[in-house]
Amino acid sequence: MSKLTVSSDRRHLELDGKPFFWLADTIWSAFTNITLDDWRYYLQKRRQQGFTVLQINTLAQWDRGESPLSWNPFGQDEKGQPDYSQINYDYFEHAREMCAMAKSEGFQLALVVLWCNQVPGTWANNFAKLYTIPKEQLPVVVNKIYDSFDEFEPVYVISGDTDFPAPETNEYYQTAYDILRSRGYDGLTTMHIKGRFTDIPDQFAQQMDFYLYQSGHNIGAQAMAYTSAETLTARTPARPVINSEPCYEQMGYSHNLYGRFTQRDVRRVAWQSLLSGACAGITYGAHGVWNWVTPGYRSCLALGEGFDSPMPHHKALEFPGAWDYGFAREVFTMLSLGTMTACNELLVNDTPEIRMAKSDENGTILLYLPINTKVKLNGQYANRQIYAYDLTSRRTAWLDAEAQDTTTVLPMHPFEQDALIVIR
Repeated sequence: MSKLTVSSDRRHLELDGKPFFWLADTIWSAFTNITLDDWRYYLQKRRQQGFTVLQINTLAQWDRGESPLSWNPFGQDEKGQPDYSQINYDYFEHAREMCAMAKSEGFQLALVVLWCNQVPGTWANNFAKLYTIPKEQLPVVVNKIYDSFDEFEPVYVISGDTDFPAPETNEYYQTAYDILRSRGYDGLTTMHIKGRFTDIPDQFAQQMDFYLYQSGHNIGAQAMAYTSAETLTARTPARPVINSEPCYEQMGYSHNLYGRFTQRDVRRVAWQSLLSGACAGITYGAHGVWNWVTPGYRSCLALGEGFDSPMPHHKALEFPGAWDYGFAREVFTMLSLGTMTACNELLVNDTPEIRMAKSDENGTILLYLPINTKVKLNGQYANRQIYAYDLTSRRTAWLDAEAQDTTTVLPMHPFEQDALIVIR
């Protein structure tokens, strides 16, 4: 099998020495909720759409949908509290079979070791303390995860949706790191942190191979798609950056606010992330797929952040935004883009929602325009090839730029919605 590595400039990922675009789907609840027949269909669908990575919780996702299946990684008492000393070996064999199927379809696996509700002190643990892993059982859990999945050469995502509020919290995550390294694991590791949060402790930043952030599902904080990318791109040590949980398609706004994120919303966040420093890839999520909701069963087993009801998985799997994310990977591949350096300083328009980045490899500039307008750039670009992709229909329009003294004006494109402008 081929292993993922970090590029020499520490800004993007590579597979077999070639740029690798992390196009992940969020399928946290796979191992507990999905039948093998549904899994087979799911893998074929996402492969056709261009996805390259699956983000999965190795254990039971606390806010997953209720499932007709009876898969649990550990025994449970009469109150439903896990008994981490009682390993369900059938669960892990079932999960291994799912991993083998995913690898046979060409996917890389990003497997979460400890979701935050299982770790003392985190925001989710305060809601659901019954899931806490006792400290003395932590080595049992982490070693079982390693024994079950290491042959698939996953990226280990040490944390899921976490903050870092207390020394005990950090001790749990450090123990997981230490156990994996002591077992000889030499692949990539990272941490999935909570929404609207970029303050990663130096202790973990030094150990992570790339940074994940989560612009998340709060309607008032969607600008963090690009501000978090800028923050993490600028921090030390330098690492590739990925928005690993942008707003999910058809997810209700968090905290029970009225509204849902549309195809266009999730597409906007993808391009604003990619062109603001988070150029190593992007993660997609469909509300009803990440939690795998089955008709006739409860859609959520825990309070979480108060999202509106999801669609059942067979409907959510057909949401159109997944194809938009596949197109982003196509653009990066077609134009031979690896590291993209944000260059909004070239933009004269006082509009931070417009995002720009330049390829370090070949100088290609990408510009995301969420709403149509003339664009004025510092510098001379009128003699270059300039064209716009209609991100709704994938039509292409060639543009004639106007050269001025020290600037270039790009005309309005002929499309009605958002567009990606390419300057080559």
